[in-house]
Amino acid sequence: MEFVKGHGTENDFVVLPDLDDQLDLTVARVQALCDRQRGLGADGVLRVVRTSGESGGKWFMDYRNADGSIAEMCGNGLRVFARYLVDAGHQAQGEFVVGTRAGDRTVVTHPDGSVTNYMGPARVTGTSIAAVDGHGIGGFAVDVGNPHLACVTEEPVEDFDLTVPPGFDPVMFPHGVNVELVNVIGQDALRMRVHERGVGETRSCGTGTVAAVASWLAGQGRTTGSATVDVLGGQVSVTIEPTTSTLTGPAVLVARGELDKSWWDALV
Repeated sequence: MEFVKGHGTENDFVVLPDLDDQLDLTVARVQALCDRQRGLGADGVLRVVRTSGESGGKWFMDYRNADGSIAEMCGNGLRVFARYLVDAGHQAQGEFVVGTRAGDRTVVTHPDGSVTNYMGPARVTGTSIAAVDGHGIGGFAVDVGNPHLACVTEEPVEDFDLTVPPGFDPVMFPHGVNVELVNVIGQDALRMRVHERGVGETRSCGTGTVAAVASWLAGQGRTTGSATVDVLGGQVSVTIEPTTSTLTGPAVLVARGELDKSWWDALV
């Protein structure tokens, strides 16, 4: 069983090509794959499967969080997914469509290995408070196909302890939420840390960077604009437009190999 390991700004993934839709990707198998001691280690799993007739693209990104839960979208994962498709010869370099649980997403792969994702609209749906490391921090709820609470703060983001999941309003976020802590570090320049639901703190979160820029703009009474976002794993560029948003950043394929069948079969 083939696997590929890759990352987008150090948000890392195991890619499982499943062109004939045969893999039984159980919660236990996802958890084991993502475990950094007993598996390959990753923040999530990207299963590559052909789309149904409802999508305008050929391929569907079946994304699973490290805890085995299903997620609607993953911006860094989408870049790695697109890079894999081109590298494997399933798509030509350039622009194409990928199906996700949040709907079709257009991507553009570039010769330098970076990828631009068209992320769809970043919808600011209200305000709320995250409880982080004993602090109540206000922010904007942002829907990027998955739920975010992005909080711009003057406190240095590196000072917060994100080993404990942040508290949030379960009425506003009944299915959990990704929480971003954001500093403004310059003109059109942000720094972000993120606690992802079902994973914990990660080195980066693609949809989270889009939410961070949307929240920063909303705090200024703006609905459009661009910014760079520094994350622990690097830097990406985000543009928010009235009806869509784009995310551009690196996508790196690190290794490929085969999973041991007896190891896989022992997981239920």
